[in-house]
This record gives sequence, structure tokens and C-alpha cells, in this order.
Amino acid sequence: MTSDPAIYRAAKFLLDQHGEMATATAARRVADCMASGDSEGVATWQAILAAIVELRRGQREGERLK
Repeated sequence: MTSDPAIYRAAKFLLDQHGEMATATAARRVADCMASGDSEGVATWQAILAAIVELRRGQREGERLK
């Protein structure tokens, strides 16, 4: 599995490159990995997808706004 910082870098990159379509792009990659039987890819892309959602929310899981 990819390290946490790498997941968030990938999520940020997708947001920068695809904007509003970042979520759909990551979800499509999850589906592609599922179709090809790539379980590690599925796990990685699901983590990236979750990070995109968190970044859009403005905070990462476990961090609290002060």
C-alpha cells in the first residue's frame, strides 16, 4: 500500500489537474482496477478517492479545525 503522504499528494494532484472531475476520475480508476482484478490498485485508488473527499472538506481525517 502507498504511504499516507503519497496518497494525499496524488489526491492533490488529481484535484489540481481535474478539478470537479477528480472524484469521478479516481472512481473510474477504482472500477478499472476492479475489472482487471488488481486488488492493490483498488485499495490505493479507494484511499486516493477518500483523500480527495477529505481535501474537498477542508480537513484530513483525524485533524480538527481550531
